[in-house]
Amino acid sequence: MFENKETTSIDQLGEFGLIKHLISAIKLETDRTIIGAGDDAAVLDPKGQKLVVSTDMLVENVHFDMMYTPLRHLGYKAAVVNFSDIVAMNAVPSQLTISIAFSSKYTLEAIEELYAGVLLACKQYKVDLVGGDTSTSPRGLVISGTAIGYSGETDVVKRSGAKPGDLLCVTGDIGGAYMGLQLLEREKRVFLEHSDMKPDLKDHDYIVGRQLKPEARVDVMTNLAKNGIVPTSMMDISDGLSSEIFHLSEASKVDFSIFEEKLPIDQDTFNMAVEFGIDATTAALNGGEDYELLFTISQDDYEKIKNDPDITVIGHAKEAGMKNQLISKQGNAYELQAQGWQHGNSE
Repeated sequence: MFENKETTSIDQLGEFGLIKHLISAIKLETDRTIIGAGDDAAVLDPKGQKLVVSTDMLVENVHFDMMYTPLRHLGYKAAVVNFSDIVAMNAVPSQLTISIAFSSKYTLEAIEELYAGVLLACKQYKVDLVGGDTSTSPRGLVISGTAIGYSGETDVVKRSGAKPGDLLCVTGDIGGAYMGLQLLEREKRVFLEHSDMKPDLKDHDYIVGRQLKPEARVDVMTNLAKNGIVPTSMMDISDGLSSEIFHLSEASKVDFSIFEEKLPIDQDTFNMAVEFGIDATTAALNGGEDYELLFTISQDDYEKIKNDPDITVIGHAKEAGMKNQLISKQGNAYELQAQGWQHGNSE
């Protein structure tokens, strides 16, 4: 990793010097990369598989706040949110490019810390960082990532394959990232009013981590493949469960019924929602950035996943025109509203 411990202006290196310095720490992780960073373009070998590409952008004060976001965590997240989109297509992430634009307030050491997070994510997921770009910005920081992955010829999963009767599943738990954000925003406001007070994040590592350092569910995708399961439709949860359900509904031309009592909500998420006076179900439905997988499977595959602790069946698909509905714990049916998380609403 990087050895420089001083405070260094980017101007001392210049753009080409900065790029050369950053790529010096890159180590290739896969045999699909023939030529990585350092040439005019990377050269990849798909080895007979389908190539899957996705791009995501993070903008300071829209998608993240430097008041409470460690740069290494931000770099890790910038990589993972791109990996998650690849996984949501039932593909394996393999290469990544990262481009950044930053203002003069960022030193070389700050950019090194950001890239250290990117490289950590690449090592964790066995992905090659194969290129990118750097540029100046009039203010703030912008990070744009493009992930490349591979899937078998018939294994790509789109949003449009769900059929009536299919089971709707979600991985992990939901709402944690949103409640982590509420906690971080609260502590930021307290600090701005009382700068002598330290942030009170004790015992909330889980939900804070869900917001600052999410993970892509490659593990679940791998287990599904081991069990011979190819989801009929799939996407990741970045904008909130309710919004993503509507995306699947529209693409697949089906509607869904989901059951409130089945929504997987972590205890810390529930407790923090109570503390903020927010209904935990509302946080689970409308909070974003969990980066869990939302997918449908045939009922014939239920026996293969019913004991998997990382997968919860939350509902089922039905004929279009029956409306997307939430069935409450009391058994009442309510029309589902797509009120997913919009970046910047908490600012």
